[in-house]
Amino acid sequence: MDGNNRTPARAKKTAVITQARMSSTRLPGKVMKEMAGKTILAHFIERLLRMKTIDSVIVATTTGQEDDVIVREVEANFPNVLIFRGDRDDVLDRYYQAAKKFNVATVIRITSDCPLVDPSVSDEVVQKFRKEKCDYGANNFPPRSYPLGLDTEVFSFEALERAWQEAKDPREREHVTPYIREHPDLFKTCEVRSPRALGDLRWTVDYAEDYQFASEVFRRLYPVKPGFGMQDVLDLLRQEPGLQKLNEKHAHPQEKAKK
Repeated sequence: MDGNNRTPARAKKTAVITQARMSSTRLPGKVMKEMAGKTILAHFIERLLRMKTIDSVIVATTTGQEDDVIVREVEANFPNVLIFRGDRDDVLDRYYQAAKKFNVATVIRITSDCPLVDPSVSDEVVQKFRKEKCDYGANNFPPRSYPLGLDTEVFSFEALERAWQEAKDPREREHVTPYIREHPDLFKTCEVRSPRALGDLRWTVDYAEDYQFASEVFRRLYPVKPGFGMQDVLDLLRQEPGLQKLNEKHAHPQEKAKK
């Protein structure tokens, strides 16, 4: 990448920055819905904090009054988790300003509607990013190989800053990384793929049926193994294949094609 007009070298802090807000269009207030005795957001943060490659977790929410509840939830349960409040719709700006404020050199983007995220899978993406000295690394390049909901993106502050400066399309501003992903001529990218084809599995929470699926998984696994991972969920689905049918109507085109 062209190093001109870049900010000075930053301390080598690696942080997860996760976006969270109450005004989700498909399932409003989803991050504060409860399952297995805690909110989705609390379960999600617990899992992020098990990552071995990070220095901190930053919850990036909006300045809207409706998101005060998110701030209270984080402050009450995770005093060491940082909070940033920024623009509601320009999520790229929210990420950039959060990373700048907290002096983050390597940004990990995992969205808060992924309570089944596996810390070891996310760590693998960070390790690949470091090993190959990429500008951007991810495990969700098409065709998808990991379940939807284990998505992890890692990028340098410099890549984030360039996207923040140059991305103009509203889609690029809302979804943070399209500008980086769609300009391989500007950014060195690296990819982590699952050794098994698991891209037909839907483990994110966008709809009521997704919430039902995640709740059933947590109800079965969390009491006996709070730190359960991807393989534990796969084993559960093998034992109870009916669980996967709870949210299959919301499968993405790639997922539908495989059913």
